[in-house]
Amino acid sequence: MRSSYVTDPDSLHPDRYQQVCDDWRLKFLKMDYQKLVDFFGLDQDEEALYITYYNIVYRIDKTSGMIWRRDDPEKQLDFDTIIAIYNLFYYYKDSAQVRGVFVPYRQVRRAAPFAPAFQKSVMNTLAAGFSGHLDQFIKASEKLGGRRDKEGDASFVYDAFSCMPVKAVFWDGDDEFPAQAQVLFDADITEYLHEETVVCIGGGLISRLFEEADLPEENTRMSRRKWI
Repeated sequence: MRSSYVTDPDSLHPDRYQQVCDDWRLKFLKMDYQKLVDFFGLDQDEEALYITYYNIVYRIDKTSGMIWRRDDPEKQLDFDTIIAIYNLFYYYKDSAQVRGVFVPYRQVRRAAPFAPAFQKSVMNTLAAGFSGHLDQFIKASEKLGGRRDKEGDASFVYDAFSCMPVKAVFWDGDDEFPAQAQVLFDADITEYLHEETVVCIGGGLISRLFEEADLPEENTRMSRRKWI
């Protein structure tokens, strides 16, 4: 098993995404594991902590700090997933609670400067990917454990983490209007994460939906992932 995300440590120009993940791996090794277990209600054994992210259980090794899928340790993970897990452990506040009010990303604290990029990379990608495929959006959401809501043509509330509900609303397109989508977050999500990391949470949702959906390959290519 790998003990670092950096695959070529002797390179003069190491992959910067791998290096960022490795920097966070080292930060994790300095954290109080029992405090994380108690706050987030995590499972653990002598070797690892376990956390569920979008209906997949991940294993975080206590010795190396590496993150793996529990059901498929050899599967490559994407940058967004790795960073979302480490950042949750690093940025959460002891007083953090879910407010229970959903807001668009532009209304998340301090997130407004990143809202145009979020619109393009997350919401537009979700809308275009499922355009003409409302049934697949519903089926994929159900596979992801989403709870049906009442907005749009279909909407669901998902658990990114057990402490982090995320809502997606989808309106399918027709001859006059293109498909549209909205991704909403708890108003106090930045009590758990840095505002830039919230983009990773949105990207993680659409990638998991694409993964669970029976969509044409060209639709799912729009979600560009950096695999580590």
